Amino acid sequence: MSKKSFGLYAATSVVIANMIGSGVFTSLGFQLLDIHSVFSIMLLWILGGVAALCGALSYGELAAALPRSGSEYNYLSKIYHPAMGFLSGWVSATVGFAAPVALSSMLMASYASKVFGEISQAWLAAAAIIVFTLIHAGSTKTGGRFQSIFTSVNILLIIFIIASGFLSGNHQAITLLPGPSSWKEFVSPGFAIGLFWVSYSYSGWNASAYMAGEIENAQKNVPRSLFTGTIFVMILYVLLNFIFLYTTPASEIAGQKEVGFIASSHIFGDTGARVIGLVISALLASSVSSMMMAGPRVTQVMGEDNRLLQAFSHKNRKGIPVRAIMLQAAIALVLIFTSSFEQVLIYIGFTLNIFTFFTVLGLFVLRFRQPQLPRPYKTWGYPVTPFLFLCVTLWILCYGLYQKPHESIAGLFTVLSGLIVYFAGRKKSPSV
Repeated sequence: MSKKSFGLYAATSVVIANMIGSGVFTSLGFQLLDIHSVFSIMLLWILGGVAALCGALSYGELAAALPRSGSEYNYLSKIYHPAMGFLSGWVSATVGFAAPVALSSMLMASYASKVFGEISQAWLAAAAIIVFTLIHAGSTKTGGRFQSIFTSVNILLIIFIIASGFLSGNHQAITLLPGPSSWKEFVSPGFAIGLFWVSYSYSGWNASAYMAGEIENAQKNVPRSLFTGTIFVMILYVLLNFIFLYTTPASEIAGQKEVGFIASSHIFGDTGARVIGLVISALLASSVSSMMMAGPRVTQVMGEDNRLLQAFSHKNRKGIPVRAIMLQAAIALVLIFTSSFEQVLIYIGFTLNIFTFFTVLGLFVLRFRQPQLPRPYKTWGYPVTPFLFLCVTLWILCYGLYQKPHESIAGLFTVLSGLIVYFAGRKKSPSV
């Protein structure tokens, strides 16, 4: 039996750090290309946060009813079929964590280059991945303690940026009230595009569910960590994006990737912007760290159930899935040196939403099939909350297939490739 190494605070820290990644510091620049109303921008972030919160509430019930590490892999295997669970695990192992690790590392290096000038961004991103791999492969407790401290410091720094933005004398003439075009933007393709970016920014709200088997009192602490982490990050996201718009001309941000650095130059000046650039780099490093901790647990559980992946189920004497950690790091390193930021982001967003959709849908299926199953926690607002999540996610998936067919089809091919591995290695009986 795995040693329960993570308490509520560490689990919540993992959720927060997984969410506060590359998306919140890049999305606004791309959203402003199609959306010009501050009201519509804020509505995007609020709607995305509400959807993420609905998803977290739904996952909380599943985590309490089916407490085992692996999140979607565990839930979908028991609700639908082991093949469905395996495909979600396959995506999580190959795309769900490794690709965001690569993206956060790439953006961390991009912000660092604003501070230190010309540096090799790819190699700096790779170095960050290697360092965090060694940290989390060495000690579970050290990794959890490191994550808790690092996340706490970064939260304080984000709050400092928000407070400084409100106190800054350099403000833009904006209004939060809807204008004549605001509601038209709400039903426009641009809003759907913006929601796609927001969805990626909020990804990670289910992070602690991947580690349920290693969390103390998981049936209570996993739902609590999901809810607390998600609502806290939602508040930060809304305030942070408002500050970006409040202090910086939209024309300077539109189409730009380093939104936080540009906004900081208006709040703190050039020298202050360099300091904040380091702060944001630290935030992204924290995100890389948390994903390096949570992601390999999916591969490790998959290895327990599939013969071809059995080698990755191995744990060292400290109970750490070192091989799975090394695999995730290797995939992330390949992505850093072969892929562009934007293409990988769209590819990730579409692919991951497929399985979060079916997981939340599984909440209805599980209640129908096993009404007597013990549920220490039940989804607040059921059935409205999971239904709202399903509607928003389906909207994103339909948009992805219609507007971004190449990236979406690539995501579907990734999912289907997992079927080959599943059927080739299914001789080992699933332990689900």
